[in-house]
Amino acid sequence: MTSALFSPIKLADLQLANRIAVSPMCQYSANDGVADDWHMTHLGMLANSGASFLVVEATHVERHGRITHGCLGLYSDACEAALQRVVNHCHRIGKAKLAIQLAHAGRKASAQRPWEGGKALSEAEDPWPTIGPSALPFGPGWHTPRVATEADMARVRTAFADAAKRALRIGFDAVELHFAHGYLLHSWLSPLANKRNDEWGGSLASRMRFPLDVVRAVRAVVPRGVPLGARITGSDWADGGLTPDDAVTLGKALKDVGLDYIDVSSGGATAEIRTPTSPGYNAPIAERLRRETGIVVRTVGMITTAKPWRAPSLTTRIGAGTRRKRCLPMSPGRCNTCGPRQSCGRARLCAADNGRGWGSGAGRDAGRETVLPVERKVRREGEGGDISTGG
Repeated sequence: MTSALFSPIKLADLQLANRIAVSPMCQYSANDGVADDWHMTHLGMLANSGASFLVVEATHVERHGRITHGCLGLYSDACEAALQRVVNHCHRIGKAKLAIQLAHAGRKASAQRPWEGGKALSEAEDPWPTIGPSALPFGPGWHTPRVATEADMARVRTAFADAAKRALRIGFDAVELHFAHGYLLHSWLSPLANKRNDEWGGSLASRMRFPLDVVRAVRAVVPRGVPLGARITGSDWADGGLTPDDAVTLGKALKDVGLDYIDVSSGGATAEIRTPTSPGYNAPIAERLRRETGIVVRTVGMITTAKPWRAPSLTTRIGAGTRRKRCLPMSPGRCNTCGPRQSCGRARLCAADNGRGWGSGAGRDAGRETVLPVERKVRREGEGGDISTGG
């Protein structure tokens, strides 16, 4: 039987040749948000790796929304022109379809690059003010964000839509929104970070209002034929935080406002949280989300073998067929997007495992495998937490 991993699939009007994707990987190598030759080389290689779907790293919608001084942005003509050059190159030499992950770092902004320590920037390191749903720092020693006003929310909402317009002008094939890893939209959703007592806080329905407004603003400028997705958190892995039940509720709401797919990650709401380390720890949450919402789903988290997984949580029956999560092998220092034993090799850059599977909606394509892309991720040495937290 032909593996579903190498069979075509369609997202909105976008046809993908196979179900292998390359995950967004923060490179921390931009100059004031502007991509350079590093991005040309890095993404050009991945565009020609055989994967059908390549998601560009978290790209920030405003200058003060960057995580670090080195993070990519799409908030100026210079940012747009530089990414245009990269995307043209990738489309010219490779076969992968390109998506861009749009993000705002919120209270995790104004930070050092991972190999500089990954903490909040000191006064000597040109920090900038941060915003969040509440005046709560990400962790000890982090900047205390200013409470976002409705004017801030309107500005950020417009910035996401404007960045999406730029992405379409550049020629990206899909757009993804970052709702995970403790950044602004995740922090707004999480009761660990959002302590507001107005209409933008309190219940989950109220905490979802602003993030859903962002989705509506982006969907309004992204044609329905262009896939629009989001990376969300399946669990905060902390008492009082977001739960898988919340992820399902959010997933249904995101589908209702026009999303085409969801990527399930988890953790990162506060500096103290540690995600599980067991194999495939997000897979049961992703499977439940897929089953209960009917939206296309992919997931991440310690999927580190090329062998089909037969654990009950990872092998599930869809209709009359059996779906097995699968991934492609990687090991630290050996990234098989480049070839066996070939290291990625920029200063302190190493390859790290991060296989990801996608699954289709309940009842869709019943009776055959419905796994969408396996993704891969690279992180810098010194980056804390789970390897999925950089993108």
